[in-house]
Amino acid sequence: MKRLLPLLCLLLIGMAGTFIACANQDISAAAIGADKNSYTELQEFFQPDWAMNKLWDDGLAEVAIYDAERVVYDKKRSFEFTQITVKEDFNRAHNVKTDDYSRSDLFPVLKVNQFARIPTEKYPYHYLTSLFLHREQPWALHKLTTSSQEWCGNTFKAITDEGNSYQEYYNSYFDGQGEGHRDLPKNALFEDQLPSTLRALRFQDGLRLQANVVESLQNNKALAPVVYQAKLSTVKTDLEGQAAWQVIVRLEEGKQNTYWFASQYPNQLLQQETWDGRKLKLKQLSRYAYWQEGGNKLPPTL
Repeated sequence: MKRLLPLLCLLLIGMAGTFIACANQDISAAAIGADKNSYTELQEFFQPDWAMNKLWDDGLAEVAIYDAERVVYDKKRSFEFTQITVKEDFNRAHNVKTDDYSRSDLFPVLKVNQFARIPTEKYPYHYLTSLFLHREQPWALHKLTTSSQEWCGNTFKAITDEGNSYQEYYNSYFDGQGEGHRDLPKNALFEDQLPSTLRALRFQDGLRLQANVVESLQNNKALAPVVYQAKLSTVKTDLEGQAAWQVIVRLEEGKQNTYWFASQYPNQLLQQETWDGRKLKLKQLSRYAYWQEGGNKLPPTL
């Protein structure tokens, strides 16, 4: 019997380990399933064909320039914020805009570039964020890159779709952050995509939905971002004499962002106010090929 005791102990430990492993596997599978289901459920609130409109096939980019405010060093700073929206064709091999349109691995995205140069008494801050949204699913982020540059250093973050989760790669000049990567939930919207993605909502008075929202990455830090369980609602309103849709995003108690979009397609962002003092107000809207000399620029609509 004494000889059997060690064997019994090993057997029990092995059974316990198997049970724990199976339990963990079930939890992971359930979590992944929940992610997929939650992300799918979000579809009913958005127009899947919003970005399929022929407007985005005209070979031009929508260039929206905003009067902007942001608090830097505990002081409100005024500057210009530019948001550019244009259709591109990506290839899967390199996950970037293709140069070869005869490839068999192409798929369409909407590229949204957001640029800001913020002056301060010390030195200017520069931010550039590039978001790539699936054209047939404008709520679904395919890729995001964002960087900050100022005299102390530069910080870079990249978000890529890895199937069941997003992967964030980062490189920061701050001690304790440095280089690394982390998983982010797939069943989430990114705060930085909201000025574009919310344009595709199925706007109606009293629309309400819940969504996980990853906080803005437009900063010079590479800390793990907060993921809010946000509540969104819409209401038809009037903004300085213009019919608009107001979208309120309650991230949590005391943190509320408000967005105003034109009531008519393509529902441009007219104004934005966030809980931490970031403000945008549209002052000029144009369509042109900004990457070409001359650019085939159309007259501004504002």
